[in-house]
Amino acid sequence: MKYPMRRRHRVRVAVAASCGIALLASGCGLTSGSPLVDDVQPGSIGKDKPLEGADITVTSKEFTEQLLLGAIMGIAFKASGADVLDRTGIQGSIGAREAIKSGDADAMYEYTGTAWITYLGNSDPITDPQKQYEAVAKADKKNGITWLPQAELNNTYALAMNNANFKKYGTKTLSDVAALAKKDPKAVTLCVESEFANRADGLPGMQKAYGMKVPPANITQMDSGIIYTQASKGSCTFGEVYTTDGRIKAMNLNVMEDDKKFFPNYNAAPSINSKALKKYPAMADILEPITKKLNNKVAQDLNAKVDVDGQDPHDVAKEWLVKEGFVKE
Repeated sequence: MKYPMRRRHRVRVAVAASCGIALLASGCGLTSGSPLVDDVQPGSIGKDKPLEGADITVTSKEFTEQLLLGAIMGIAFKASGADVLDRTGIQGSIGAREAIKSGDADAMYEYTGTAWITYLGNSDPITDPQKQYEAVAKADKKNGITWLPQAELNNTYALAMNNANFKKYGTKTLSDVAALAKKDPKAVTLCVESEFANRADGLPGMQKAYGMKVPPANITQMDSGIIYTQASKGSCTFGEVYTTDGRIKAMNLNVMEDDKKFFPNYNAAPSINSKALKKYPAMADILEPITKKLNNKVAQDLNAKVDVDGQDPHDVAKEWLVKEGFVKE
């Protein structure tokens, strides 16, 4: 999907029960796909085209960052000689995950926190990002999924406010927000997604961890794209944001530090069907240097080109790969 019809920035679980495994073929977007036709050649990755003759299906979820990561992966494989089927943009987390698990798709970038909590059923995140990754990688082996080394990129939840409210209230951490809510309950109004409002690793858990009590009347649920606008205008004191979203910088929002490390780590890492990786082991070497380059600043810049400037995710991904020297046109 191209701008201006922007995709919802984050869906960590299935959008609805109807988008379950049984309906994957008919309702979750995996019935169609298009071959990548990019005329790209190896740069610093894919030399000698180690994937020549390989047929690889790449998938992703539907929000901006996932579309970018899916395109980055697909173009890298294409430059390395593979025939790549693009099945990115699947609605919700479950559809893309099950495609990798079943072998309907071969590879995607996934988030460690999503896997640990949503897929593997753990209630408590692991605060150390490397240990979180290692636990996910170990647990997912039995599901036929191999996790390659993770990126520094950590797309987790946060609360943010505009400059006017930042100067007025001076909050810098979530502990400060909790103290403000106690001192002046009317001062803390929240704009959040409905999913965040109901997730254990979202608003309910955050309030419990910080002893924060925000009256229901002060909490407004809305689509994520609107949240950034409302927080920027000051219509709500704090808006739920994602730490790699390009609109944070574009709208001059101030992010509250998660000083108690409540929110899980959502580091991106290649999640590969184990059989596919065994068949095409070169995928690991191709993705490793790319993944090492992915951090929050890179993600914010790339996401902003799509969500703020209105560029196409695929074009942005290819431009970045060429700029970094990974591939050549």
